[in-house]
Amino acid sequence: MDANHEYQRWLSLVKEQDLIDDLEKIKDDEQEILDRFHQPLSFGTAGMRGVLAMGTNRMNRYTVGRATQGLSDYLNEITDEGSVAIAYDSRHQSKEFAEETAAILAANGIKAYLYDRLMPVPMGSFAIRELKCSAGVVITASHNPSVYNGYKVYGPDGCQMTDDAANAVLEKIESHDYFSGVNSISFEEGLNNGSIEYISDEVINRYYDNVLQQRQSPEAPSASPIRIVYTPLNGAGNEPVRKVLQMAGHNDVIVVHEQEFPDGDFPTCPYPNPEMAEAKQLGLKLCAEVHPDIFIATDPDSDRVGAAFPEADGTYRAITGNEAGVLMLDYIIRSRLEHGTMPDRPVAVRSIVSSALADEIAKAAGVEMRVVLTGFKYIGEQILHLEQAGEESRFLFGFEESCGYLSGTYARDKDGVFASMLLAELTSYYKSKGLTVVEVLDGLYEKYGYYRHAVANIAFPGPEGGDKMRSVTANLRQTPPAEIAGLKVLEREDIMTHQKVDVNGDVSVIDLPKSDVLIYSLEKGAKVIVRPSGTEPKMKLYITAKEGTEAESDALCKELEKSTRSIAGL
Repeated sequence: MDANHEYQRWLSLVKEQDLIDDLEKIKDDEQEILDRFHQPLSFGTAGMRGVLAMGTNRMNRYTVGRATQGLSDYLNEITDEGSVAIAYDSRHQSKEFAEETAAILAANGIKAYLYDRLMPVPMGSFAIRELKCSAGVVITASHNPSVYNGYKVYGPDGCQMTDDAANAVLEKIESHDYFSGVNSISFEEGLNNGSIEYISDEVINRYYDNVLQQRQSPEAPSASPIRIVYTPLNGAGNEPVRKVLQMAGHNDVIVVHEQEFPDGDFPTCPYPNPEMAEAKQLGLKLCAEVHPDIFIATDPDSDRVGAAFPEADGTYRAITGNEAGVLMLDYIIRSRLEHGTMPDRPVAVRSIVSSALADEIAKAAGVEMRVVLTGFKYIGEQILHLEQAGEESRFLFGFEESCGYLSGTYARDKDGVFASMLLAELTSYYKSKGLTVVEVLDGLYEKYGYYRHAVANIAFPGPEGGDKMRSVTANLRQTPPAEIAGLKVLEREDIMTHQKVDVNGDVSVIDLPKSDVLIYSLEKGAKVIVRPSGTEPKMKLYITAKEGTEAESDALCKELEKSTRSIAGL
């Protein structure tokens, strides 16, 4: 793609003055023109995500329109009566993109169901299943900075699209120009003729009912009331999280005022990710004043949740996504056994980059742990397999280390509303037993070992960023390390080639979908995983250490990261 030629073409064809102004302001910036127009915004199983601006490599009404026309063509090819459920979060232009998507679908003969206000990702996934739609779209960039937005596409099962479906949609998208061939009507016309319909409160209430069915000890909140500090980080969680907490019996909920209401600028935390310390800063400050039993934070589309709990000295410990996952899994198992509700042959699922401590907890209780690729669609796929066999009741819990959790089969994407409720419930439950959550977590470490995990993110910006990022794994394949931080590599796994090679050179086959992921299992139970992000131009390193003490595990994590960066040239 000739970036300058495409820039001039957009400048001549765009009609809206504010969008023309956005193009005019970069007319003398060759690097910015190159970055915006050197390629189309990539589309895959996670849909597309990018910076809000004019350009082929940006999120704007034209890239959204072209993608929606491609989705419409695909749906019209595979079904006679297509329908799509649409949700959106608090980001800039989310509502406009959602309405534009609905209008294009409607013009192509596809029924569009749209929430009349911002709603979390899991409510989008739920609506697809509940309304028996052919697909779904959620306008969100998850936890990215405020300059981003995105277009997530889902299949009829409520999971993000499969590779085959995404490739088929991409083929249709690429057959269209940004300025011609996109059919549309006005949003108001669609509402008037019934081709666009708002999703009813009845559907919303059924979602709440399904979340409440995931309670393990419904009596805990009333038996042992707790105080909760909550922040939606200016996102979509404010209404549903507070509603579910109230329905579950939690009546003492204090919201971080500065982060309470929707605001696409996210003025208090430029990176609205509950994994990040800066996103939790205001909430923890409020905790020091009001002394809650738990602090909960959800990201802008409320599919991820972070938490913190009081220590004995009155300070608050922010737990990691892995720690929240093992706490919830352990609590579900304990409660199921206590109440006699454990199904036959129970199943839990985690991603390959999530904590193996969950495996030990599951094994001790006779729960099968399935390990899948990163991406919650793979957890949803395991639920689907159980559902197709008539065994969905076997599914207990699924989680990713990046603060994503789900129990039940009502949705097929991570659910921060559910996770907020369960974390609050387990806090009440342990309080009734005279325990704090921190004491329970430390007890798990004492029993199974001090697992420590670290994630390093290395950015690869600019037009050449993607190629540079992919060269890292290519070089590691060509020259695999024999040791990392002085620890021998006992086994290396290449998910791209489906090969596992042990220390003796023996090769076996890996039964996972092809993905650009390298896994190194080391001495002393340590592990390093190298994975390019599927949605952002950055490389991720996942480090695991398991030593005799917390301090030793933390120190080894740092050494492993340092050594891996050196070996990979990062």
